[in-house]
Amino acid sequence: METALVTGANKGIGREIARRLVAEGMTVYLGARDEVRGKEAAEAVGARFVRLDVTDEESVAEAVAGLSSLDVLVNNAGVAVDWGVEAADLSAALMREAFEVNVFGVVTVTRACVPLLRRAQAGRIVNLSSPLGSLTLLSDFDSPIAEPQLLAYSSSKAALNALTLVYARALAPIRVNAVNPGLIATDLNGFPPGEGVGTVAQGAEVPVRLALGDGGTGGFHGEDVSSVGGRVPW
Repeated sequence: METALVTGANKGIGREIARRLVAEGMTVYLGARDEVRGKEAAEAVGARFVRLDVTDEESVAEAVAGLSSLDVLVNNAGVAVDWGVEAADLSAALMREAFEVNVFGVVTVTRACVPLLRRAQAGRIVNLSSPLGSLTLLSDFDSPIAEPQLLAYSSSKAALNALTLVYARALAPIRVNAVNPGLIATDLNGFPPGEGVGTVAQGAEVPVRLALGDGGTGGFHGEDVSSVGGRVPW
């Protein structure tokens, strides 16, 4: 039986990914900062709770030390700190807050998990990204992707995409991919369900397929208007 770790999984897309992987027969560790919410979510989806704060190296080390094996790491934890903030007014403090979770947190967790993933028969890493981090789409000023002008979120997801590509080569044969779950109704973006806004079940679809082993490595995958042939441009 394969084992997966999903970060930031007490709600939203992360929780649904955990639920789906459990349904696929995996042993899933549901990582969350809040112990009460994390345990409730883990019990609800049939996963095992592990307290994990991606911004705290000691927390990450303790969480990973409790795993005897690992086949799949889903770096789902993420924040969007700059909704409603003009790019020119964004502070360095808010920028650091975004990078602490979206970039440095991914590095911290990935580094801790690599030894276990190297021992797996077919290790996989799935990074939850966004077309808002696509330089190709952001460079088209007429694109709806360029419209929000989210300085912290877009730049942190662009950095995450670069991490994905470097890791894909450096960690081979571990497969490393980025994924765009689509515009989904979650607390992170504040969008309510409605026309053009997907459900968490839809948002989990592509990440789950990659976690199960679909696709190669070094790709940016997605299935919405920002994707062509299932790929998002870098």
